[in-house]
Amino acid sequence: MNTSAAPIPSEQHTRSKMWYVTPDNKPRGFIRSHALEEVWLHTGTACNLACPFCLEGSKPGDDRLQLMRFDDAKPFIDEALALGVRQFSFTGGEPFINKDMVRILDYALQHRPCMVLTNATTPLLKRALQLEPLRERPYAVHFRVSLDHFLADEHDKSRGEGMFAMALDGLCTLHDMGFSVSVANQAIPGLSANQVTKCFAQVFRGAGLPENLPRIEFPEFHPPGAAVAAPQITQSCMVDYQTESTRREFMCAFSRMVVKSNGQCKVYACTLVDDDADYALGATLAESLQVSVSMKHHRCYSCFRYGASCSEMKR
Repeated sequence: MNTSAAPIPSEQHTRSKMWYVTPDNKPRGFIRSHALEEVWLHTGTACNLACPFCLEGSKPGDDRLQLMRFDDAKPFIDEALALGVRQFSFTGGEPFINKDMVRILDYALQHRPCMVLTNATTPLLKRALQLEPLRERPYAVHFRVSLDHFLADEHDKSRGEGMFAMALDGLCTLHDMGFSVSVANQAIPGLSANQVTKCFAQVFRGAGLPENLPRIEFPEFHPPGAAVAAPQITQSCMVDYQTESTRREFMCAFSRMVVKSNGQCKVYACTLVDDDADYALGATLAESLQVSVSMKHHRCYSCFRYGASCSEMKR
């Protein structure tokens, strides 16, 4: 497989016309997978928090994407292993809302390294003792904790009073247990990257954490289904502004995400497009890899323009 800049999709699908052309009828840019290196499993959009900016629209009791159970996840983990996957990653919602999360993670860690995205608050803290045995598995698990801002008041504006302190407590708990951790935050306007780094380092240092704790920063992705005016990515864009090498770095070139909706599991192109049915590429991972991925979603522009990626996998 290769990451052709402008494949002409030959497969017959019922996807919308916009999958193939822009509003002014120019050929879309596409990405082809070159491998299956990372598989994401979406544990469900249920969350203990209801952040208004959440790119998944997650909140308590939400079932836009249903809770993935062990029996849902295991066949995809097994298929991914047969296809040569290098890492499993988990996102939500809040993964530890899902009662099967530790069991799923335990199974995956017997075969490959894993990463879990979490808000590190009540659901995780309640399961901290259940995480202890995971340190003895053949492969390691890494946790990425959401800290929206280095100021508690700013973080708590959207997540609720006391959530900054609790998330920091969860982060420290994981670190003290010996797990690898990192932090994710949205881009903070009005401050230079260097200023933001220094402010977060001060927070980490004050909490007894390494001040150079890895941190990944994301642009605004907007809630699911949002109508966002983003530049259209055409076939020529992928040739003029990208190279074969940079196209291979797009997540849809090396990863897939499994979600559960309406009682069925489906494979989507990546973690950022599950609000658009066009991006449901198949019922199996192997089937999904045969589909060229359109760059039509507004979040694709963040990948195209800024090199945004949810992955932390070393490649």
